[in-house]
Amino acid sequence: MSMENQTAVTEFILLGLSSEPQIQIFLFLVFLVIYLITLVGNIVIMVLIRADFHLHTPMYFFLFHLSFVDICYSSVTVPNMLMNFLADHKTISVNGCIAQMFFFFLLAGTEVFILSAMAYDRYAAICDPLHYVDAINKEIWVQLVSGAWITGFFYALINTVFALELHFCGPNQISHFCCELPPLLQLSCTDILTNQMVLLTSVVILGSSSFLFTLISYVHVISTILRIRSAEGRRKAFSTCSSHLIVVGLLYLTAFFQYTKPSSVSSVLLDEMFSVQYSILTPMLNPIIYSLKNKEVKTEKLRESSHIPVVKAHVWDLFKYFSSSST
Repeated sequence: MSMENQTAVTEFILLGLSSEPQIQIFLFLVFLVIYLITLVGNIVIMVLIRADFHLHTPMYFFLFHLSFVDICYSSVTVPNMLMNFLADHKTISVNGCIAQMFFFFLLAGTEVFILSAMAYDRYAAICDPLHYVDAINKEIWVQLVSGAWITGFFYALINTVFALELHFCGPNQISHFCCELPPLLQLSCTDILTNQMVLLTSVVILGSSSFLFTLISYVHVISTILRIRSAEGRRKAFSTCSSHLIVVGLLYLTAFFQYTKPSSVSSVLLDEMFSVQYSILTPMLNPIIYSLKNKEVKTEKLRESSHIPVVKAHVWDLFKYFSSSST
């Protein structure tokens, strides 16, 4: 049958995580709590950083923007997901689906590069504290965050432009809780080879560059940690770095697998689990990992560097203040 004789799809049905009413109510409560924790945690961080001029430092500048991105990132999918748990008709228009996909790409791309900027900040503060002020000045803060947003925008734009060329003529059921590009491509009536190549190329370039930048920074950080004299200092430092690496590693691994795996190995359950990890759980975990535990690595390094200028000696006081305020 030719495409002209087929009915164009105007909306999609999101099948979500479960079709059982009792399970949907349970999932609604679980993800509502996760979403509220994400909002409250990230908003508190943003308010504290903006309210206290002592926290107007590179790390907190990046953390402020990471919290803002996490709020937006989570809000792209979770509110609609929560609504669909309670709705009889779990539909979204084609244009609404494409828009959700655009903002998902935009914020995901921005997030990974802000995490890379934070890894670089950690490297500069821990590995070369004497030159930290010169290495991370205000102009560089702005350039790194602006670069993250610009990169995320072009990543979203190029994939969305090609997605707009797709035609859908049925079926219109998406085995997912949101509009991500991989399950959307499976419903297209037109050739998707170009879309797959653009998606794969952009993900590999974006993911590899940001991951390698983050990994190299952490390699230098861990190398510096190994030179900390006290066993307690090394333990605290490794505890903190392991927390950072677990969150970042899960984000990269799950997203990279989701967007580069062949369609022949697709599993609805696995796809949804991975999506929950990198789009819902990561924004909730980031404020906990990056605000409350980050003090330990810098503290140990500062304690062992008695020749560091006085201005850097105040970093520990700022961390103590921020942690006590957050709790």
